[in-house]
Amino acid sequence: MILSNEDVENYLKRGVIRITPQPTPEQIGPGSVDLTLSNEFWRFSGKAKGKTFDLDEIDLEKITKKVIANSITIAPNELILGKTLERIALPNNICGKLEGRSRYARRGLAIHVTSSFIQPGSDNHQVLEIVNLAPYSMILRNGMRVSQAVFEELKSPTTKPYRKFGVVAIKQ
Repeated sequence: MILSNEDVENYLKRGVIRITPQPTPEQIGPGSVDLTLSNEFWRFSGKAKGKTFDLDEIDLEKITKKVIANSITIAPNELILGKTLERIALPNNICGKLEGRSRYARRGLAIHVTSSFIQPGSDNHQVLEIVNLAPYSMILRNGMRVSQAVFEELKSPTTKPYRKFGVVAIKQ
């Protein structure tokens, strides 16, 4: 069952779902919570351009460069990684899904390529795979509400909470 705004507000108040910093009332929609961009981005370096990589052997840290900036420009067809300002902590019986926001999607901004699932038991910031599908460059700014999280209750709690079993989550 997808959680409504009332469910989310109740779970936030009770600490069942923790979002830090706490979302403002304007960020909570009928069935989702808007998430904002932090000032951390990862841009693919020139070393990656035109190369062929074995996806099982590629080291993302070696082909991306971390950028700390209040704004970043994305060229047409460019992929960058971004991070949400909010850290989301979920119990073992709630999962989430990241979605883009229609106001930006209609302008050609895609927020995730395929990694939209927020695992039950997560406790981390969300990494966004941001792609500019428009024929023009775009400026993204720290604090923009470019994505939203939709939360859902599981029929039974997981025995493999992501904060303990997720390879990336353990490092965050």
